[in-house]
Amino acid sequence: MFESADFDLAPYAGVDAERLVRHTYCSWESSGWRSLLVQCLAHSREAEQLELPGTADLHLVLCTNGDTVMRTGTGGRTVRRRWVPGRLELMVPGRPTTRSYRTASTLRTTQVHVPRATVDRTAAQLGAGEPDYEALAARLGEGDAVVEQVLRALAAARDESDLYAESAASFLTTHLLTRRRDRGQLVPGPERTAVRAGIAVMRERLADPLTLADIAAEVHLSVYHFIRVFRDATGETPHRFLTRLRIERARHLLATTALTVGQIAERCGFSSPGALSSAFLSHVGVRPSVYRKNA
Repeated sequence: MFESADFDLAPYAGVDAERLVRHTYCSWESSGWRSLLVQCLAHSREAEQLELPGTADLHLVLCTNGDTVMRTGTGGRTVRRRWVPGRLELMVPGRPTTRSYRTASTLRTTQVHVPRATVDRTAAQLGAGEPDYEALAARLGEGDAVVEQVLRALAAARDESDLYAESAASFLTTHLLTRRRDRGQLVPGPERTAVRAGIAVMRERLADPLTLADIAAEVHLSVYHFIRVFRDATGETPHRFLTRLRIERARHLLATTALTVGQIAERCGFSSPGALSSAFLSHVGVRPSVYRKNA
């Protein structure tokens, strides 16, 4: 069990919280959990240079609604990332950041804090040493279906006991510290940077008819070399990774808009509605029309 001091219960302290962010659920207050903090937040549609303090926790963020380009500033450096449902981020402990964005729809996130004591204890049990939070953040930013589903499940498990939360905290930490640890560390620093840059190109140009040659040229690698280092770093080929990003975007548009399948195919980079339908069936298990009806 942990005390309230183990968590940052107000990650948006110091800002106009009532105007910029609204809590729709807090596990500490609503479920009495003490082993894990889960917060569901509804954000304003616009923020400029929103300052967020660094926390000691392992802080995970999952975008659950909205579509925006998030500009995140850290240590004088600003990166731009497309935030759509399914986008994951790990906030490096102790590192303050600034956020700027503008969106036409409500931005919602589920944010989970695992106490640092849990992380340190799990790392010691695994013999993993001090976690490389930079590497963990980079890998999580590439996507992780397991983490996404656990965070969604935690937000929905509001009647469960603290034992449930404690087990989830242990599982999440173990998964993050062991996920592709041996493979990802084989990729040298500059090549890992190229992989991250390639993923950024995919996210930002999702609707374009991107080829492997296009992406490899953007990151200054040969196609063969890019495929090799990308697979070593992520466990997937660039083609499969890009297709998965496009399917995730299509799922969001099917569930939240009235766009036709043809319009969605165009926005997600598929050559035709038939190409989207075939890929969607392969990845999701149903046709887009069935998914939209169920959603």
